[in-house]
Amino acid sequence: MPENPGPAPRTDPRTTPTSGRRAAESGPAEQAQHPAVEQPAAEPGPGRGRRGGVPWGSVLRNVALVVAVLAMIWLALNVRLPSLDELRADFDELGAWGPLAFIGLYAVVALTPIPVTIMAVAGGMLFGLPLGTILSMIGVVLGCWGGYWIARGLGRETVMKGLGSHADMVEDQLENGGFYAVCTLRLMPGIPYWPVNYGSGALGITSRDFLIATALSALPGQISLIAIGSFLANPDIGHGIAVVSSWIIVIVLTLLSYRRWRATRAAEG
Repeated sequence: MPENPGPAPRTDPRTTPTSGRRAAESGPAEQAQHPAVEQPAAEPGPGRGRRGGVPWGSVLRNVALVVAVLAMIWLALNVRLPSLDELRADFDELGAWGPLAFIGLYAVVALTPIPVTIMAVAGGMLFGLPLGTILSMIGVVLGCWGGYWIARGLGRETVMKGLGSHADMVEDQLENGGFYAVCTLRLMPGIPYWPVNYGSGALGITSRDFLIATALSALPGQISLIAIGSFLANPDIGHGIAVVSSWIIVIVLTLLSYRRWRATRAAEG
């Protein structure tokens, strides 16, 4: 009696030649039920590493920042301001070059954290109110403008690091600001000149707005300080009136400039 051959063995569709055709004929729905397994990305070989390099621009800006900060610290700690008698004697020896030397010294001081108050008062004591105002304004504007362009060269990130505790205040006031923002900070008592100079350059204040705002807003404050110096050198009624009137003007201009700046920010917001 012949043996029952039994059921034919199953063939694995994955090993048959028609498996590729069947997979190709399968619809999108069937393929979606069995998504293909993603192969892990190959590790980059020695010749296929990530492209990159040393960010020399950032390195050089940070090196320049460190050098500038160290120079400012050295000036603040080692520059000894002479007494009034010594200053008068030195400028008398210089003759006609004395006013130019004062302008140059004032410009250097305006570049550093050394308070410009000292130079303004000294200008009033040495040259009196009219000439002291002219010389002080030339010196302070030149120094402020120099700091502005130094900041433009260093870049925003580097400058904001160097401003330290002043960074938040300067950024809040000058960000998207302009003429009135610079005027407000110049007129506010207690705010040094140098953070405004460097912050304006780093935060994109135009050179024209910065220069005009500095010249106009620094004038009342400079006159008030120079008047104090003149009054100390010659304490009479005229110089006393100049001191009081100049400080009243500073306070009024500060309030007006602040209100205009707030209105401008509100309109932009």
